[in-house]
Amino acid sequence: MSHVQQSTPAHDREAETRLLRINEVAAETGLTTRAIRYYEELGLLAPAARSDGDYRLYDASDLDRLQFIRSLRDDAGFSLAQIGQLLEDDAARERNRERFRQTGDRDERRALLLESRARTEHQIEILETKAARLATMIDEARARARHLDAHLVELDGGPAPHPERQAPTPEPGTGGRS
Repeated sequence: MSHVQQSTPAHDREAETRLLRINEVAAETGLTTRAIRYYEELGLLAPAARSDGDYRLYDASDLDRLQFIRSLRDDAGFSLAQIGQLLEDDAARERNRERFRQTGDRDERRALLLESRARTEHQIEILETKAARLATMIDEARARARHLDAHLVELDGGPAPHPERQAPTPEPGTGGRS
């Protein structure tokens, strides 16, 4: 007989709505409790709830948001200010989406679409700036690699990468001493 618990809709809802304390969230995300509190201070995160003892409580969407923030910070190298702007643009677009669904007024719908479009363009600008900086860094690293390859070729008897700076070659058997 198997002891595997089958997932039921009620069980799935319970897992989705389970609230975690900050220490549990820190363990789950690999962030420190201090970082999580700092993100809250910056407005990047708001706990889903507070306990009777005023402990911060976080839900699955908070965990997702923290993982997203961490990924943007660590993997993509975004500053917390840039992350905040990206998250604010997303939140504003979501608010606009909700208002768009609730109104039939063409002028209001147009204004909402134009605002969301402008926020999307802003996100594109932030992302393109980051992509350009990364492309420059990649180009610089490739140039360093080519330069190092040229030195390796020189060691194997090829041309010197800096003939104008070429030092005298030590005579064999002197170990570089004259």
